[in-house]
Amino acid sequence: MAKSEIEKEIAGKGTFVQIDWLSRFLKEPLTMDMKKFIFLKLAEVYERINMFKEAAKMYDNMANLSITFVEKIKHYMRSVEAYVKGGDVAGSEEAMKRAMSQANSVQREEIYQQTLRLYKSQAEIFEKNMKRVNAMQTYEKLLEMRIGDLEKREIRERLRGLYEKLGRLKELRNLGRGEIR
Repeated sequence: MAKSEIEKEIAGKGTFVQIDWLSRFLKEPLTMDMKKFIFLKLAEVYERINMFKEAAKMYDNMANLSITFVEKIKHYMRSVEAYVKGGDVAGSEEAMKRAMSQANSVQREEIYQQTLRLYKSQAEIFEKNMKRVNAMQTYEKLLEMRIGDLEKREIRERLRGLYEKLGRLKELRNLGRGEIR
């Protein structure tokens, strides 16, 4: 089966029908390139309907099938991005660790910085979209990472506001005492 045939089969179908068809294609004996193509299509469909954790799993599968380190890192970073968009801090951290395990020291720092930028931008998006718990969890994760003192202060201020809005008085007190780093 060729890529064009698969695209033709799923064209014009509903989202969940596309997911079903693509999942069925995966059960057939396929080359690694075809499997990666199907995982990519599945990830795109999942992202389109905001099922980011499922999309991240598809990117993980693509990375597992990849041969070169650069390709593995690229797919793991897409997985990190999807996990962050889905609000899954633990999943994004695991995907980041997998990407770092494939990288050299220069690439590791680049991966770390890219992940920091993803967390920051997504936390702001969560805040704008009134997803306060997701924003809070993302900001808390940022405090655990290597960032400057000025950024930590800004994040603590944002967390203070979120804790107040969410009624998280215990966390607010801990933040005031400096127990939340």
